[in-house]
Amino acid sequence: MTVTRRNFLKLSATTLAAGAFGGLGLSLAPTVAKAQRMNLRKGKETTTICSYCSVGCGLIVTTDEATKRAINVEGDPDHPINEGALCAKGASIYQQAENEARITKVQYRAPGSDKFEEKSWDWALTEIAKRVKAVRDETFKEKNAKDQVVNRVEGLASVGSAALDNEECWIYQAMLRSLGLTYIEHQARI
Repeated sequence: MTVTRRNFLKLSATTLAAGAFGGLGLSLAPTVAKAQRMNLRKGKETTTICSYCSVGCGLIVTTDEATKRAINVEGDPDHPINEGALCAKGASIYQQAENEARITKVQYRAPGSDKFEEKSWDWALTEIAKRVKAVRDETFKEKNAKDQVVNRVEGLASVGSAALDNEECWIYQAMLRSLGLTYIEHQARI
């Protein structure tokens, strides 16, 4: 059999159609939607911001007052950015908190090690503070090359998160500036 361009295209189109509609389980039979009935009136509603991208869409998280667990997340219709609409990631943000595979304990991998070990939050915060102080002390510059007082740290930098609102960003950058950081960026600007 001689394979011409026309025969190749016909065979490719037939194979694609058969695979798409036959072998992938596509059924044109009607399906029945099943919705879970939830009584959201029991929960406490709290507004927050989506943590995925730098857009900063508003969310309403409903929390069960008895278990203190999230039971629903939806777009905030009063928020000026998204007006209640959510993208696919924002719509699935519930899974970030309510997920059996979510890591809830500190996982630390020592330098050169090939495995993680579980540590306490107190250990992690103390270790972070020690390392920040060590780098700050090591790279602190009191004066620049022109003998001007600058009081800055050149060995630390920060890239902020879009999950912070304006007030949280202000507090965060004030804390960073009190350490002497000058390399402060934000995800929304990158």
